[in-house]
Amino acid sequence: MHKLFSIHSAFGRGPGGRISERVSIVSSVKTETVATSPALTAELKTFIAEWKSKPGNLIMVLHRVQECFGYIPRKVAFEVADLLNVPLARIYGVITFYNFFKLTQPGRNRIQVCMGTACYLRGGEDVILEIEEMLGVGLNTVTPDGEFSIEAVRCLGCCGLAPVLVINGQVYGKVLMKDLPSILAQYKKAS
Repeated sequence: MHKLFSIHSAFGRGPGGRISERVSIVSSVKTETVATSPALTAELKTFIAEWKSKPGNLIMVLHRVQECFGYIPRKVAFEVADLLNVPLARIYGVITFYNFFKLTQPGRNRIQVCMGTACYLRGGEDVILEIEEMLGVGLNTVTPDGEFSIEAVRCLGCCGLAPVLVINGQVYGKVLMKDLPSILAQYKKAS
């Protein structure tokens, strides 16, 4: 069993408990073994074969992998390296450089709270704090039941709707604290 470590830029708690962007070394909470990690599907292998000789193939392949799994599983990273004939270090270099890529599986319901300037000034941090309190977990974590994950993101381009919250791609604008319980209730075990 191996722990995954990454160096990345993320929003987190700064001095005085304020949410701020920081660069940190993060150890994933869950560990993956080769037996527990998902493997590449036939469709993904075909996609990789089509992109193998094209410039910029690694980022395109990693985007597709994350689209399929919600993150980049350890075993899949090894398989991608083999299929593209690139060093595993290059795979992890790209994954950890770009904030978009995730090394840990997100919750079934992925909550993203905008921390762009407009959203921050209109209460984005308060939205995060309230959601953390409601779900009992912190930023960049997954609830124990795997239902929700919370992350702060950079500007979502919806500044006129600040503060903005996105759950599974559904945008909620001008979010008020009193609206949060009903918004989250729509996603609890609603599969």
